[in-house]
Amino acid sequence: MFIRMKKLVIILITILSCNICAKAQDNTSSKRRTTTIKVNPTTLINELDLYLEQELSSKMSLEIGITGIYTDYPDYVLSKRIDIGQKKPNITTEQFVDGIGFGVRAGLRWYIFAPEGTQHASGTYFQPNLFYKRVFYPAEDYVFNNTTYKEDAHKDVYGIQLLLGRQYRRQRLVFDPYIGVGLRAKVYRYDNYTEVDNNMLRKDRGQLVSILPSLHLGVKVGLNLKN
Repeated sequence: MFIRMKKLVIILITILSCNICAKAQDNTSSKRRTTTIKVNPTTLINELDLYLEQELSSKMSLEIGITGIYTDYPDYVLSKRIDIGQKKPNITTEQFVDGIGFGVRAGLRWYIFAPEGTQHASGTYFQPNLFYKRVFYPAEDYVFNNTTYKEDAHKDVYGIQLLLGRQYRRQRLVFDPYIGVGLRAKVYRYDNYTEVDNNMLRKDRGQLVSILPSLHLGVKVGLNLKN
């Protein structure tokens, strides 16, 4: 009886020790997970993109980002200056140039090929991204019969990206070039006034939906917060 109890105690201690070791390894592993802050200098012409990448394992990470938009001039070039037969929103050049807004994005990154000997997520990766942007265009004055009316406009952008890239690490520095394709839907909404017969004014609420494929090429530069 005593021998059986002794064996049972030894088995229980062994199981408990294994659980403690496993938890300790998990805690140690979680402490080694790196967090990286990155910026995309290739989009600075019209917006500031900041990213936070959190390593989940040696093969996977989560990347989230926020965007501050300070001009929408590139969209003016694409939607009005380049004519491929597409419909064009009734938004002026000044509104495009002075448009401001924000954006959010999130994606899961799978590292396909990693450098030998690395303990962190790095190397060649595949990353699907979802993003949303909202751009506010400044209201323009429309004067009619000594009365001023406001012509408002804004734009919502919904999109998905499929990116292929490679992350390079140099101590705490990170270089992240990428290339990819995507699909982007732009929804323009605008209020315009038009003078009609009999000295009357008509308010038109317009909406234009544009769905087009997109190409992506750029590089992100960042810094590891943990070694």
